[in-house]
Amino acid sequence: MTSLLYHDGNRALQDEFGSTALAERMEEKIVRTAFTPDDKTFIESAIYFFLATADAQGRPDCSFKGGPEGFVRVTGPAELAFPDYDGNGMYKSLGNLDVNPHVGLLFIAMHGTPRRLRINGEARIVRGDPLLQEIFPNCPRYIPTLTLTEPSPYTPAKGKPPIEPTWKQSDRFKDVIPPRLPTAP
Repeated sequence: MTSLLYHDGNRALQDEFGSTALAERMEEKIVRTAFTPDDKTFIESAIYFFLATADAQGRPDCSFKGGPEGFVRVTGPAELAFPDYDGNGMYKSLGNLDVNPHVGLLFIAMHGTPRRLRINGEARIVRGDPLLQEIFPNCPRYIPTLTLTEPSPYTPAKGKPPIEPTWKQSDRFKDVIPPRLPTAP
């Protein structure tokens, strides 16, 4: 099966740990190349996300990007836009994009119903874009204060049996779930 999501390194580990069928089913059922209306609502309500870039040699960098609700906008079926606010002057993200357009974005909702959305693709820097907003410093003061009320019940804990997420029991995936590997003591 030709894959847009997996490379030989992924496939070797999937084969080794018996998760190839699950990985293929995940790609078939949940991976998409266009935003859904629900994706758009989630993305545009975000007050932060994480941006992964890499330089020309492939050395990675991950950056927290924060702003007011709506600072990230879905501008097309598979396109979004966000401002790069004034920061520490290092230009790690933009500098990497100048030499390597490949990006990974991770949106996480930790309040209400937990949710994550990964977006992998290519980015470009557009100066003078009509979506440009006012510029203000991007330092730690924009990171929201979150209170952890409790850890996820799925986090492995010594002396507690693991809890299987409901998606693993769904008709879409249960026939391809590999055996659970033991966790570290």
